[in-house]
Amino acid sequence: MALDLYQRLGIQRGASDDEIKKAYRSLAKQLHPDRNQDNPDAAKRFGEVTAAYDLLSDKDKRARYDRGEIDEDGNPKMPFGGGFGGYSRGGPRPGGTPEGFENFNFGGADTADLSDLFEGLFGAAASGRGRPGQGGFGGFRQRQRAPQKGADVSYRLKIAFVDAVALTPQRITLGDGKAIDLKLPKGVEHGTRIRISGKGEDGPGGRGDAIVTIDIAPHKHFTRDGDDIRLTLPVTLKEAVLGAKIKAPTPEGPVMLTVPKGTTSGKVLRLKGRGFTRKDGKRGDLLVTLDIDLPPNDAALQRFAESWSGGGNPRAGLDV
Repeated sequence: MALDLYQRLGIQRGASDDEIKKAYRSLAKQLHPDRNQDNPDAAKRFGEVTAAYDLLSDKDKRARYDRGEIDEDGNPKMPFGGGFGGYSRGGPRPGGTPEGFENFNFGGADTADLSDLFEGLFGAAASGRGRPGQGGFGGFRQRQRAPQKGADVSYRLKIAFVDAVALTPQRITLGDGKAIDLKLPKGVEHGTRIRISGKGEDGPGGRGDAIVTIDIAPHKHFTRDGDDIRLTLPVTLKEAVLGAKIKAPTPEGPVMLTVPKGTTSGKVLRLKGRGFTRKDGKRGDLLVTLDIDLPPNDAALQRFAESWSGGGNPRAGLDV
């Protein structure tokens, strides 16, 4: 048995206009031919639910359908009146049109315009090409495909570590021989792909795009850790014991760094805002790990160590 219009949309009789529209939007999104090109059953169902929405969204047609005066296709059940079924009032109207035919759509002349609805579902272009409801009872036209654009062209661009940190624009020469300054996006990382519109190959629908993949070169001092940068910084024993102000490198130039008195190897100092720029515009940090460097064969240091009885047992916590 064929489903009635409410069953097609999965709603109850008495559903509100908003409930009808919501149900149709959901089904149309699932069944639209553009998304089911290899599924003829989906296209058939799309036509059925569109026809159901077309009729139920028209208050007059819906009322006549609920009274049993018209069927699921909008056709009068008893077109000649005479008191049978729902056409007890089937006398001719002024102008000779029997009641029940005056709003009936024989060729799509007054079919509901669903362009606004489909513009919300699939965008303005989809609503203008192959709009449901054109050409009769909720049918649809397959939209004509736009001319195909030319192929995209891929490039790889190797950039310096410090340029990636500073988001320094990069000069790149494309296949057409023209050089452009490429702006690095916030959040750039190794493997980031940047699309340049209209810089690909020619095609009937216009030029394709250029796709630039970023390769960030390693640095001899810095390593990346997410949005942070890590640096191992050697310090002397004297600087570690007594504390000092020393010069430390950053990707954007050297800065003065305070080494706290009594520093041990492995201590990490954080320089805020010296890392990579995130997508939200905020920056990571530079994490500096201090490493105490002891000079080999330093006689004075050896004599000091021989005479020094301090230090305790730094391995006590290891149960040894």
